[in-house]
Amino acid sequence: MEKEMLQYFKLILTKRLQELLQEAGKTVDDLNEARVRFPDPTDGASAEFDRDFLLRIRDRERKLIKKVQDALERIDNGTYGICESCGGKISEERLKARPVTTLCIKCKTKQEEEEKRLGE
Repeated sequence: MEKEMLQYFKLILTKRLQELLQEAGKTVDDLNEARVRFPDPTDGASAEFDRDFLLRIRDRERKLIKKVQDALERIDNGTYGICESCGGKISEERLKARPVTTLCIKCKTKQEEEEKRLGE
């Protein structure tokens, strides 16, 4: 991959990482402030549901942070844009759509078909 494109993806991934880390920091602050006792059990249950929902979202973001960090590492070590399964090139269009991807479209499709087959 050309150096300019690597820089483009590095910039996108770095920005995304900063956004995710800022959101994670806000979540910790919000959760600390949310420790309020509600006189009505329904209000308390609703608040607990919202808190659990927020934590599930943040867990997904935590996993995405790891994927972004891994992608940045692949840029640094020269393996970004190379399919982990077949060793072929991942198209720039695919990387633009999902910069953290590690599989080319052919291998990803094969993986999804296998998962579907095993799930049935």
